[in-house]
Amino acid sequence: MTEKSFSCDRATMQWSLFLLLLMGQCVFITCRLYEYHFIKEEMSWDEARAYCRENYTDLAKVFDLTDMRRLQDSAQSQTQARIGLYSEPGRDNRRWHWSLLGEEYTENKSGWTAGEPNDKKYPENCVRTGDKWVDVPCTHTFQFICYDETMKNNKTFHLNETSVTWTQAQNYCRQHHTDLASGLDQIYSEEFKKLLNSKAPKVNLWIGLFRDSWRWSDGSNFSFRYWDMDSFNDGLNNRKCATTLLERSGRWSSAGCDHRKPFFCYDDKLILISQNQTWEEALNYCRQKHNDLVSIRNSEEQRWVQERAKNASTPFVWLGLYYGCAARLWLWVTDYVVCYERWASGGRTEDCGMSAAMTTGGQHEWVSQRKNERFNFICIKH
Repeated sequence: MTEKSFSCDRATMQWSLFLLLLMGQCVFITCRLYEYHFIKEEMSWDEARAYCRENYTDLAKVFDLTDMRRLQDSAQSQTQARIGLYSEPGRDNRRWHWSLLGEEYTENKSGWTAGEPNDKKYPENCVRTGDKWVDVPCTHTFQFICYDETMKNNKTFHLNETSVTWTQAQNYCRQHHTDLASGLDQIYSEEFKKLLNSKAPKVNLWIGLFRDSWRWSDGSNFSFRYWDMDSFNDGLNNRKCATTLLERSGRWSSAGCDHRKPFFCYDDKLILISQNQTWEEALNYCRQKHNDLVSIRNSEEQRWVQERAKNASTPFVWLGLYYGCAARLWLWVTDYVVCYERWASGGRTEDCGMSAAMTTGGQHEWVSQRKNERFNFICIKH
């Protein structure tokens, strides 16, 4: 894959992409769907959130390590700054997440051992598996299974026989592979089961399922966490807000929300249009009033777009993806070839008059739809 940086201007980007595609390159566009803004003035977390909502979109949310590097690059040599993560302590405020980015947790009673999760030694916020899942304190030590995705559809698992805490296991997997094994498709795969059954007798192993009471200011369900465990306070008793420690590789700490610090805002370039229009009407609307129908180049942008799609009033939202009859290819409205895909199983129909839409529920996968169907849609702003 080749990543090139272009202006978000549609004409400039299309010409540059045309030249690169003639060279046979599959291209990622560094025209981002969101921007970060560093605010040097020190405020409490609530004051900072109000400022960001008035002037931008909200306090910064963080998808992955790439975002952390972007925050560090814009921090103007500061040592600490607020982000939009906060905790409302209490058992009932915790939510389950998969460690792997893009995997959403859905209730799965059949995965748990009978009577679990029981939170017996509160807080039991991490999960180990043998035949089935059990919630245990994250400070316990077990062996673990990492997941590795080195290229499209090439997915492998790695058993590590060193017993470590859940956080140590996650850090190892992210450093040496992709992440802890996460999501039902992975946990129930034949490759995972084969590796699990290779242990005789069976042992308990960490998987990438955890829960916490931390959430993002704008309500997003991003599961990425980047705690500095030496300074982390999980906020079991008092409301806590997160700070990125820029002098410690950007890792996060937690403190009272009334502490005054500089902060990061983010500005979202996506806008959900809650009007039911055909694909052509949606395309024209976005180009006349904003910039274009949204294109998705990678899993990170898929995640940002699906957060918008959740608020739609139709079962699908239009994307800027259509089937080009002349080329016999799926193309984005920027005229570049699809490099990243998230099609539902059996959801792709290669036929003239078809465009792609994202499901607004479930796994937010892509499905082919006739262009004359009417759905909400997502534009990218200038």
